[in-house]
Amino acid sequence: MQALVFDTFSGASGDMIIASLIDLGIDASIVCEAMESAADVSVSVNQVIKRGIAAAKVEVDVNTNVKSEKKHSRGYLEMLDEIRSASLPGMVEKDVLAVFSLMADAESKVHGQTLTNIHFHEVGQDDAIADVVGACTAIHELEWDMVYCTPITTGTGFVESAHGILPVPAPATLEILRAGKMLFKDGTIKRELLTPTGAALLTHFSTTVDSFPQSTPIRIGYGAGNADTPHPNVLRTVLADMDDALIRDHIEVLETNVDDVTGEVLGNLIDQLLEMGARYVTITPATMKKGRAGHIIHVIAKSQDTSRLARKIIIETGSLGVRIIPTSHRLIADRHMDSVKIMIKEHEFEITVKIAQDTHGTLLNISADFEDCKRVANMCGVPLKDVIRRAEGVAWEQFGPYL
Repeated sequence: MQALVFDTFSGASGDMIIASLIDLGIDASIVCEAMESAADVSVSVNQVIKRGIAAAKVEVDVNTNVKSEKKHSRGYLEMLDEIRSASLPGMVEKDVLAVFSLMADAESKVHGQTLTNIHFHEVGQDDAIADVVGACTAIHELEWDMVYCTPITTGTGFVESAHGILPVPAPATLEILRAGKMLFKDGTIKRELLTPTGAALLTHFSTTVDSFPQSTPIRIGYGAGNADTPHPNVLRTVLADMDDALIRDHIEVLETNVDDVTGEVLGNLIDQLLEMGARYVTITPATMKKGRAGHIIHVIAKSQDTSRLARKIIIETGSLGVRIIPTSHRLIADRHMDSVKIMIKEHEFEITVKIAQDTHGTLLNISADFEDCKRVANMCGVPLKDVIRRAEGVAWEQFGPYL
């Protein structure tokens, strides 16, 4: 499996993403042509040195004949019309619209306006449109199975904008990161390292991970930013060969001991934690100090959800603390739902099945939905195990051979 990994130790912007992908090996002429066809700009690509690291640098110049207030500030709906009229390839256009939708939703929430009233300033300029189109084009020129992003360094301090002086990360940038549940850190550099455009592109395309995934690098590219900083101000992008065919899912484990909580409260806690986003919840009987009977609560969750879940555990059980056990990652199968039809006592029933595959499409397991099978077993007066066996057998015949 090939993975594209954005290593964002110095943040990211649209032009840095494009430059890193060109340095990785993408044909610059294809990307520049797409950018210049979508906006009235001129694009050039050069090589620069950032603190001893050779990197590609993308320069986007807005043509002087369109440097007007209208071209520097657009309404969201106006921008959508311009993108749709640019005759972009179908998948590129879809991704460009999705990226601007992320930015529009963030602007709407931050400024308390509806989407029809949203007016883009910085991200509505021709160079910003070109950046999004160029990044989406470049990503589609690569062959990859997964896209990952390490925790993004946003910078700190304040930044000037059309709305005045704003804190870093800018409110819209932070809202985009929140919506995408992206991991980030501010770092020590007192300037904006992550732009709203960079945040939206990374949120749309990548899955955030808390460390660089175990892999074998195939190609590496560096895209230079505009600022000169004490560290190399570059975005490092790696095309890597992942050593397994399973999906890497980054999680944390919450754990606490309780010895004075009833079974009813624990049962209710399981339901509430799952509704709040926990991946799995298990409760194990245990013998506590002084021989008291108790329970150990285990919760598997995404790192961005652990604080909320820990607080819920404390509120519901009276526990005085919850242990957070970080994990490097877990390997999981890709799962999706489908359905099969089975005949029992001359009646046809539809049963939902869960199908597990690896990233190569190899069938790993099929399990029939318990509630569907239980309903059919009760209706027909047959053992539940027979309905499950029948449904899974039909599913294996329909979706793949027996192992």
